[in-house]
Amino acid sequence: MFGTLSERLSGILSGLTRRGSLTEEDVNAALREVRRALLEADVALEVVRSFTDKVRERAVGAEVLKSVTPGQQVIKIVNDVLIDTLGGEGEVIGFDAVPPVPILMVGLQGSGKTTSTAKIAKRLTERNKKKVLMASLDTRRPAAMEQLAILGTQVGVQTLPIVAGQSAVQIARRAVEAARLGGYDVVMLDTAGRVTLDDTLMEEVAQVKAATSPHEVLLVADALTGQDAVNTARAFDARVGLTGIVLTRMDGDSRGGAALSMRAVTGKPIKLVGTGEKVDELDDFHPSRVANRILGMGDIVSLVEKAAQTVDADKAQALAQRLAKGNFDLDDLRMQLQQMEKMGGFGGVMGLLPGMAQMKNQLAAAKVDDKMIARQVAIINSMTPAERRNPDLLKNSRKKRIAAGSGTSPEAINKLLKMHRGMADMMKAMKKQKGGMLGKLGGMFGLGGGLPAGMPDPSKMDPAQLAELQKQLGAGGGLPSLPPGGFPGLPKGVTPPAGMMPKLPGLGGGLPGLGGGPFGKKK
Repeated sequence: MFGTLSERLSGILSGLTRRGSLTEEDVNAALREVRRALLEADVALEVVRSFTDKVRERAVGAEVLKSVTPGQQVIKIVNDVLIDTLGGEGEVIGFDAVPPVPILMVGLQGSGKTTSTAKIAKRLTERNKKKVLMASLDTRRPAAMEQLAILGTQVGVQTLPIVAGQSAVQIARRAVEAARLGGYDVVMLDTAGRVTLDDTLMEEVAQVKAATSPHEVLLVADALTGQDAVNTARAFDARVGLTGIVLTRMDGDSRGGAALSMRAVTGKPIKLVGTGEKVDELDDFHPSRVANRILGMGDIVSLVEKAAQTVDADKAQALAQRLAKGNFDLDDLRMQLQQMEKMGGFGGVMGLLPGMAQMKNQLAAAKVDDKMIARQVAIINSMTPAERRNPDLLKNSRKKRIAAGSGTSPEAINKLLKMHRGMADMMKAMKKQKGGMLGKLGGMFGLGGGLPAGMPDPSKMDPAQLAELQKQLGAGGGLPSLPPGGFPGLPKGVTPPAGMMPKLPGLGGGLPGLGGGPFGKKK
């Protein structure tokens, strides 16, 4: 997400931080490059002009050019303007209405509207404890209603029974009435889409809106379509009036043009973003966190929240107790690899880490990706329980059997065992470390949820404050010395850049769910 734009902007702005002093011409030259980067990212021209004008107005003032750290000041200004462009404060779906609260889903065909409807329904059911009813109003696309019914079964949400021959307006009215009689909190109305905008589509959506008076009208737009998504949002807003936007396929959008343009052009907030095809891959849109990611500062807060949501508390506690005794076998490694998958795999976790743009080429060359995790889990699954508990049993004959069973090779098994030994050694080093690093990690992710008490929120800090926080925390503990061979879990020659992972309190320089894998320790 935002990979290309992040790499460009980070490179431009890092050039400013290396200078001891800045002139107005230095700032203007950098802004010309920023302008070019934004245009290449398919950001709307009017948004680019407004963005660079705002940055220039603030960046050429005396408080920047004469400051002790002018480069950092410019980055802070760019960060602030990015947040403002993306919408300032994040907004969520509202329920301040008499139930059942109607939510109207609109958008073009192929934008992921039906899937997003099911994702939101699942989210409202699990996180907001709402009783949700879904209804498909698409009477034209073959099997559209059946698709929503199948998705409803997958996510555990009721769907309106299908009655042949009814119009979209009739189905909408029946859905609202059924939701009222059934005691539902929310009724989600999935409207039909078209390949392109046309009067028939708009008229049908307008009629459904008039018949149901929805509390939310959410446009589902494909982030990969860039300016087309912005134009679609403008057209729907003019005709039916939007209350928010759901951007899908954000995980594949390396440019970010739609996200950066949408709020500025339409004035409507991006409320949710789809980050994958799975039914739980839907996230809130936080402008401040997204700005941090675009500028290469990562999104540690979202990483913490994601870990807290996915870690099994009982398993985490059991693993913490085992690690406290110095035990770490291949069953533990498998659990950590599966935890990484739940958190979005390498791509999902790395996208939230500061400085990852610097490692992208190294990792690509080393073929480090989500498939590697699947292969490693397959290898461990092909072992017997005794072999997983005691890897020393794995001689050549056993390795050949495991390779055949997992569809890999003995060399792949050797690499996995080497990674496990390195991680086990690091666990023992943490156990011996003064102050008991494993004890410090106890009670973190999955046990308490959210951010630990007293931990500052990096999403609300500017770059200079983040740098100072990392400097201060770096003096107080962190990872023990690495075993010979470098970082366990990463191929030889692939090393995280210095300062990539801020040593936030309680993290010990590591990350949840990775078990000391590529980036650090899990309790």
